[in-house]
Amino acid sequence: MRADNASPMTLDGTNTYVVAGWVIDPGPEDERHLDAVLSAAGNRIEGIVLTHDHFDHSAGAARLAEMGGGVAVLHPGAGDAAGPFDAVPTPGHSRDSVCLIRERICFSGDTVLGEGSVFIAGDGGGLAGYLEALERLRELPLDAICPGHGPVVWDPRERITHYIEHRLERERKVLDALAAGARTDDEILDRAWDDAPIDTVPLLRHAAAQTLEAHLEKLRAEGRLPR
Repeated sequence: MRADNASPMTLDGTNTYVVAGWVIDPGPEDERHLDAVLSAAGNRIEGIVLTHDHFDHSAGAARLAEMGGGVAVLHPGAGDAAGPFDAVPTPGHSRDSVCLIRERICFSGDTVLGEGSVFIAGDGGGLAGYLEALERLRELPLDAICPGHGPVVWDPRERITHYIEHRLERERKVLDALAAGARTDDEILDRAWDDAPIDTVPLLRHAAAQTLEAHLEKLRAEGRLPR
């Protein structure tokens, strides 16, 4: 089920999944969407599981739990169990991000999207940790990735490989911008995100600035930043 909350950050809306009676990421607190989710589950749910706590994935959880008769809301990234799923920690987009695995299907939240790249927060657990998480995901025998936004990914290994290569290519552009004399965030963004429409969509520029901070933190930790 797709929530009606399309935006530059959520693509065409947040995807909510019903799996074995459990709801993954109920999305925003939108009564119409929550009614549709409950109906799709046959008006009976076993529980709710969150891939992470960002409001576009989790804001409707408490209300849906109430509508479902007081079922549990599980947050594996905060230490809860994961219901009928295996939870793989995937910090990067947020510190509490996990991917939920069941029967060779990965429910990826915002770790891998159906299209486009992922916003990596400066305080989201680090770019190095995100790349390590992608490497772990790439080794899993997956048939598909069901993302938090965008269409189903039917070539999981290829998409994850593309994500890793894209992030390393962005790192190269950041280093090239620094080598060319860029020092302020705006100077680096203009050079390293020259392929993205961040100048025309303020929200995207803000997300790019946060992702830049994650890149700089990784380079700083590795001793690769200019003095």
